[in-house]
Amino acid sequence: MMSIVSSATLLLAALLAGLPGRGASHAAPAPRFFAADNPNIQYTGRVDFGQARKPRFWAPGVYITVRFKGPSCTVQLADELLNGKSQNYVQLVLDGQQSRRKLTGPATTLVVAENLPNTVHTLVICKDTEAGQGYIEFAGLTCARLLPPPARPAHKIEFIGNSITCGYGADMAEIACGKGEWYDQHNAYQAYGPRTARALGAEWQLTAESGIGLIHSCCNKPNLMPQEFGTIDLRVGGRPWDVRRYQPDVVTICLGQNDGVQDSVQFCGAYLAFLRTLRADYPRARFVCLTSPMADARLTAVLRRYLTGVVAAAQAGGEQNIDKFFFARRYTSGCGAHPSLAEQALIGNELTAYLRQTLHW
Repeated sequence: MMSIVSSATLLLAALLAGLPGRGASHAAPAPRFFAADNPNIQYTGRVDFGQARKPRFWAPGVYITVRFKGPSCTVQLADELLNGKSQNYVQLVLDGQQSRRKLTGPATTLVVAENLPNTVHTLVICKDTEAGQGYIEFAGLTCARLLPPPARPAHKIEFIGNSITCGYGADMAEIACGKGEWYDQHNAYQAYGPRTARALGAEWQLTAESGIGLIHSCCNKPNLMPQEFGTIDLRVGGRPWDVRRYQPDVVTICLGQNDGVQDSVQFCGAYLAFLRTLRADYPRARFVCLTSPMADARLTAVLRRYLTGVVAAAQAGGEQNIDKFFFARRYTSGCGAHPSLAEQALIGNELTAYLRQTLHW
């Protein structure tokens, strides 16, 4: 016959097992898959939701934000593998800690983390490579529990530009300049635009492509930024983009590096026409016309003169919500005389200081 003491001991053990922090009752639930159309997954940028469970994005800097609870997380991505070989990079930012990953095939499961504390974590998945690398398709993620995402920032910025804005040639941490493929040093997440936006507590959208110009693109590229601006995939005649889905408070325009020194009437006329397109799309945005932070002395002088004239002409025509900003120096320490990661940070610091002073954010 069981003694009273033994019965009490068993009862106490049973009670203790039910308390928080003891036994299996406080363990994390088993991981499960959450599809890409889950409402707790937050998307920012030009994303094609034609297939809700397989959204695609081409542009650099498109990012996904999630909050999850549990000790592990994996994400499922598919790479277009453009031309059968091109591979995209993504930036994973888990609780502020960054890692850059290369997609290795048409379908990739990336282990974001294992053996985390069983607490709430925030993850950002950002496309580091540009539209010329093809699309990334997001299928979803696996974790113990998916939570509502953080509140969106109060402000939005769009950065229009070329390879500088893409973060081309900036990240030499793993593959040196001249090694690997042309896209191996891309890092859109750490380019000046996203850096500026994060410093100002704003969302960002990059509308940028290497080699693109306003009236002349480099490298035998036939397309121009005004032709691509209204598309999701940044391709001439590509998938239409609904500009109402992202209405920025500020639009910066960093074009002219690939145009080079052009006839002033042609360049300034095209610039003013592009500004009119932007104003029709973004009736409340502030426009900021930027010089190129990698231009040589001659091109910098020309761009300063042309942009001064463009802004003055726009204001004379009734456009008041516009300004210009000239970078203080040239940044060329990355691959192909592009800005390095350290210089992208300096460019971002310049632009951040100007916007903070101007906008009082």
